[in-house]
Amino acid sequence: MFTCSRSAGSAEPVLPRPRFHLDLWLSFTVQNWVLDVGRPVVMLVLPANLFPLNRPGAAELLHVLYNVTAPLILLKMLERCPRSLSVPVVHLGLISIVMGSSFHLVADSISRRLVLIGYELHLSVRENPVMKELRPSSLIDVFELLVRYEDTLGHLMWYVPLFLVLLFFFSGCFCHRTQADRMSPAAWTLLAPNTTYYWFLMTEGQTFILFIFTFFAMTATVMHQRGRGLVPDSNGLFMLNSFSAALVLVLIWVLCLWDDGVLRRRHPGLIYVPQPSAVYSLHLHQVNSTRT
Repeated sequence: MFTCSRSAGSAEPVLPRPRFHLDLWLSFTVQNWVLDVGRPVVMLVLPANLFPLNRPGAAELLHVLYNVTAPLILLKMLERCPRSLSVPVVHLGLISIVMGSSFHLVADSISRRLVLIGYELHLSVRENPVMKELRPSSLIDVFELLVRYEDTLGHLMWYVPLFLVLLFFFSGCFCHRTQADRMSPAAWTLLAPNTTYYWFLMTEGQTFILFIFTFFAMTATVMHQRGRGLVPDSNGLFMLNSFSAALVLVLIWVLCLWDDGVLRRRHPGLIYVPQPSAVYSLHLHQVNSTRT
């Protein structure tokens, strides 16, 4: 984690001054906002008939770029970490990320085209009026399999390695308490967009459980390192503040939609975190359609 050198009269370690990885976090934030959050925005802004339904659209092109840039940025994040993982583990993680994001690309592309023909995202597959009109009715099972590829297999293969990389990178973001520093102005500038993206990741990506376990692991790491005289550096503080603020945003989001019966049927179970796309489909899409 730091280099040590001994002088003639002292055995104290000489620690390199920690620095905030502005290039890394800026690339991470811009990529997430343009290539991930930007996909549904592009779908809403561009006319529906701009791209044929049987051809990739702008959202799919952004998704392909995301599949290329995301592993590269995560690989660079691992390179900046003081510790190193074995090469086979890194390769398996990158393969899992690419496969998971590819599953998500195919399923998400088909879901967007279903929306254009009347599919309602706030309803389950079998409750959708479009699906009820399918013949033969066994085709509904095919679309349910598609949803499982996107919501289960694709998300697990992509998001589990993502959070593991973030946690591994955080484990190296510590310095001696004598070098404790505050967040730099650049870190404060990136805090809001990074926090908002984590909110998007938890809500739209349905990764709340992975996110909260990662946050607990980060907190446990801080407590363990404090016993060794180490505290989070500017990068560690940036990650802790981003995760904490994102959890607050999710709490506010859930409280605002707590009594929505339709969304609760769409998101059953103990963990209730509505997706922004489902909220738009239920409350905003009909209003926009009425105005147009």
